Amino acid sequence: MVTINGIPTDVAGKTIREYLTTTTYDPTRIAIEKNGEIVPKAQYDTTLLQDDDTLEVVSFVGGG
Repeated sequence: MVTINGIPTDVAGKTIREYLTTTTYDPTRIAIEKNGEIVPKAQYDTTLLQDDDTLEVVSFVGGG
């Protein structure tokens, strides 16, 4: 299990990009932290999620 924003999620073995395709997140408007380190968007296709990983997904919201 991977903990994503505090919720245990069964996505171990998938890449970050594969996980994102199952969500409503807009990849151009988020940042992802894996185990305390920011993951560059260029690495979403190659970064594998493993059991006991912790992900924080932060969405950017515009406004004025």
